[in-house]
Amino acid sequence: MKVVLFAGGIGSRISEESHLRPKPMIEIGGKPILWHILKLYAAQGFNEFVICLGYKGHMIKEYFYNYYLQNTDFTVDVANNNITYHKTAVDQFKITLIDTGLNTKTAGRLKRVQEYCGDSDFMLTYGDGVADVNIKTLVEFHKSHGKIATVTAVKPPTKFGTMEVSGDVVSAFREKSKEDGSWINGGFFVLKPEVFNYLKGDVDDVMWEDFPLENLSADNQLMAYKHEGFWKCMDALRDKNELEELWESGQAKWKNW
Repeated sequence: MKVVLFAGGIGSRISEESHLRPKPMIEIGGKPILWHILKLYAAQGFNEFVICLGYKGHMIKEYFYNYYLQNTDFTVDVANNNITYHKTAVDQFKITLIDTGLNTKTAGRLKRVQEYCGDSDFMLTYGDGVADVNIKTLVEFHKSHGKIATVTAVKPPTKFGTMEVSGDVVSAFREKSKEDGSWINGGFFVLKPEVFNYLKGDVDDVMWEDFPLENLSADNQLMAYKHEGFWKCMDALRDKNELEELWESGQAKWKNW
């Protein structure tokens, strides 16, 4: 089963880093977060990817074009340009890199890679989020209900504590909590090919999260796989720093390899 990744956005909310490189190439532990996402899928048996490129997409192309050399020891005989390869530590990724336009929004990006998705179910996620989702269980859930689309629903930690105020008196103070009962789109979709029926016409200016998902929901074709475990989106610099701290401390829960 192929995995499609959105990797073309500008990443304006993390401009401290994204003005130099595309957001999926921002590093956690010395490796792009995109690499971490590929690794978590590949560790569970899914290693064929279609990456939707846009902003500074040439940097992602160059990274994977040179991936073998970057992860291989070799000897170069400069007299005749012969290369002898030695120890390798190359991952078993098969990656299709497609330029889907600089300003194209996510629905348009997905539509532009339709021909590379094949005629079978496929997965879709964002190039800036990691989780300890059991992908095989997610796929089994998707197959069990027969609907067109499955989205992984997550409960992110609240960024701020809450207060109840009566007049000028704080009557209750609550620390950060995940117990408000709300679920959000965590990515990690599984989709049937029929999903492209919801991407008819010109959708270059349409977000995948807008009417495509809304219409799937209205047609009772969108199911939620509830994930109670770890999930983190690298939306801003503070998120990048938190992920870095988790990696360096050995607490990166998404690391399943």
